[in-house]
Amino acid sequence: MSKIIRIGTRDSELALWQAKTVQSQLEHLGHKTALVPVKSTGDLELNKPIYELGITGVFTKTLDIAMLNNDIDIAVHSLKDVPTLLPKGIVQAAVLKRGNIRDTLVFKNNEEFLSQKDAVIGTGSLRRRAQWLNRYPTHTIEDLRGNVNSRLQKLEDHTHWNGAIFAAAGLGRINLRPENAINLEWMIPAPAQGAVMITALEDDEATRAICAELNHEETDICTRIEREFLNRLEGGCTAPIGAIAFIKDETVSFQGVLLSTDGSKKIEVTRNEKLGEHQDMAHYCADFIIERGGKRLMDDIENEAKQTQVFSTKTLTESQRHSFSNDIAIDNHDFIKISLNRIPKTVLKSEIKNVIITSQNAVESLITNFSAMELQFKNIYCVGRRTKRLIKNKIGDVTHYEANAKKLAEYLVEYIDGTEATYFCSDIRLDELPNILKENHIEVTEIEAYKTIYNAIKIDEKIEGVMFYSPSTIQSYLLENNADKIAYCIGETTANEARKHFNDVRVAKLPTVESVIALVNENYA
Repeated sequence: MSKIIRIGTRDSELALWQAKTVQSQLEHLGHKTALVPVKSTGDLELNKPIYELGITGVFTKTLDIAMLNNDIDIAVHSLKDVPTLLPKGIVQAAVLKRGNIRDTLVFKNNEEFLSQKDAVIGTGSLRRRAQWLNRYPTHTIEDLRGNVNSRLQKLEDHTHWNGAIFAAAGLGRINLRPENAINLEWMIPAPAQGAVMITALEDDEATRAICAELNHEETDICTRIEREFLNRLEGGCTAPIGAIAFIKDETVSFQGVLLSTDGSKKIEVTRNEKLGEHQDMAHYCADFIIERGGKRLMDDIENEAKQTQVFSTKTLTESQRHSFSNDIAIDNHDFIKISLNRIPKTVLKSEIKNVIITSQNAVESLITNFSAMELQFKNIYCVGRRTKRLIKNKIGDVTHYEANAKKLAEYLVEYIDGTEATYFCSDIRLDELPNILKENHIEVTEIEAYKTIYNAIKIDEKIEGVMFYSPSTIQSYLLENNADKIAYCIGETTANEARKHFNDVRVAKLPTVESVIALVNENYA
């Protein structure tokens, strides 16, 4: 090939070492080359752990884009950083002979802290964190990010740290392995750790043919098994998964592990197959993990990884939680609690012609205090379909219902049978309905059927929106929180209260929890 092969690489010292190794081997075969260093998101975003960046292939994305834009011909990666599914149009062209696969502990002073209850270890890897805590559950892990050089410097600067964990291959390749370092033979490495991968465009057959000459077959076989295992478990940088395969005496041996992020749970698998009969090894081992609780563990890890985006001010049922889109993380808490009052029997001594009920809580209070035979009202007016349904099931027919209290008041002004009504309500309520009726010469007797107790908690500042179901949930929420979120409201009465405090107020089409959930889903569609 007469053209110059442009080699894309990250610009860290380790990445450049890997790229120069590929460059040297290509030039040894007689090809002209040029290095094209670029920065990746993983290099630039050093203030967050890798698993919080939210990008698949955090260290490879920039090189993928450069290749698809034809700015480079090949890209050189640490294979453990590459997603198991490559972007469309990009393929694996070669894997170099593998280096040291192990993780290495670099420590200060001595190793005595390993037998002590308290110690602090630095790592940005969930896999290393989980395995370390599984072995040393009382130790503390602190985040460590950056290239090899900067991480070694951070270890030096953090005087309270006892040590930090690195890939042995990375330290060795740039001659930075300190004397105070030991390989962690018990720690299962990341899938494909220690291997260097070359990618190329799928339709660039000439370049792929050249790269194939650099491919190391044994490393290729072993890393494919490890990455297939990872892919089968649907894991990536956000899951504590370890895998290692090696070939000895025509036998392929494999060891894999999945852990919870805190290291308290661990599922392991080992397998040996004859070389040439190993094709289903990865799937067998992954399924072994899944069948022994791995699926549940992976679901828990996925939920932990999600940042809560929306908060409900009432506890949701399991089916309601499953109604949210997959990319929405939800948390919930009852911001109000209800205490049903004891209603005196004297309330029902005289016939009550018109009853107004605006909540299911009032219905619950009535049926708790009285029998169905005692609750014989000529007309029952209520707010909400669910309240109507509960009344019909527990008390009797509903004369008329509306979606909110204001609309019910406006209806009663025109159509109430008589000029008197009894309103079973809470101690905390909006006065809109009784005020409208009184202004229109309708006498309202208010009976306190239940108490609303504020039960507020402080929510995380990262939460983007809050679901409200009544004005009182808003009032309770504001006792501990700021009105700087999106307010998702169940109806206009709740929305009107929210508009007094929140800039962004959105109202569900129907006054139901399911409709509020649909409103939230629309925002993240």
